[in-house]
Amino acid sequence: MKVLMVITSLGMGGAEKVVTTLADQLVDLGHEVKIAYLTGEALVVPKNKCISLINLEIKSFGSLTSGYLKLRKLIDEFKPDVVHSHLVHANILCRTLRLSKTIPKLISSAHNTDEEGWTRFLAYRLTDKLADISTNVSDEAVEAFIEKKAVRRGRMLTLYNGISTTEFVFSPQARSDIRRELGVTDDQQLILAVGRLNEQKDYPNLLSAISEISDKYKNIKLVIVGDGPQLNKLEEKVKLLGLNDKVKFLGLRSDIPSLMSAADIFTLSSAWEGFGLVVAEAMACNRVVVATDCGGVKEVVGNAGFLVPSKDSQKLAAALELALNLSDDECLQIGAKARQRVIKHYSLSTAVQKWLHLYSAPIHDLKIPFANEIQR
Repeated sequence: MKVLMVITSLGMGGAEKVVTTLADQLVDLGHEVKIAYLTGEALVVPKNKCISLINLEIKSFGSLTSGYLKLRKLIDEFKPDVVHSHLVHANILCRTLRLSKTIPKLISSAHNTDEEGWTRFLAYRLTDKLADISTNVSDEAVEAFIEKKAVRRGRMLTLYNGISTTEFVFSPQARSDIRRELGVTDDQQLILAVGRLNEQKDYPNLLSAISEISDKYKNIKLVIVGDGPQLNKLEEKVKLLGLNDKVKFLGLRSDIPSLMSAADIFTLSSAWEGFGLVVAEAMACNRVVVATDCGGVKEVVGNAGFLVPSKDSQKLAAALELALNLSDDECLQIGAKARQRVIKHYSLSTAVQKWLHLYSAPIHDLKIPFANEIQR
């Protein structure tokens, strides 16, 4: 089978990692895959070097036509059996391309509950019929699109992201090495957060929560992995709260499983999410998770971690305090439960089989009963 993945960018992000990991898995199973991306530098790439990456170079509205024609030419030459687009700009571009180009099957995948603007939801609604089916990463995300009339009920399915439980696994050696690198001693508790430094991840909420407990828990350290437009603002907030000795920004890192092994607690403070990929990754590493109840995070965590309302730093602080007070045995029990939950519900092999089923199913079968079948 030939599959063309089209995504808005290959910058650092959960959707980008999902796409490149899926591409690797499909190639390992004997399928041919190419990835086209609309703009930017390719920072997240497949491991398999035989997967072609095509930059459509859509840098502005003025370059949209040339990018459109480049994608059209790519489809002419590659002749994919399936075009699978991801994220709003790529989804809309591929849908409109179908007005002038035959595409055997077009699947549009959203990766969030909030597309940050009513015009994007309107674009989804107006182009809905141009896709054979749409997907999203959690039941709550699907319902959010239906409620905002971006899609009709029955036209969007839930397909959970898949986690590599061989890549994301607890490593005692990595724990020791990373803690030594970061200068974290055995008597200190390390809290880890991973994600782009933007409005969605709501790091001011997390910093306020750390400030709430910093006097009582003088041995805690918070490290934040990621980059983004709010870095300077967040650094200023750290200074303002007097947390310079407790908070460290690590920038972009490629050793996320090792960092998760090093942490005692993984936390997510997001205002909204679609799935919360990093939460599932941390759970696969046997970590105790404290996360905000946003988007599909509740579906991921279940009863194997701590959930608090979003945008409530006091409740986030209280949950972090509960996690910090767990005994070693309790941490081990929660961590083991978390990993088993990921293995059972969100394993990479299961996700890949669901995608292959979706790619090969007859178009007339792409309805809600099909969604129920592939979620089991």
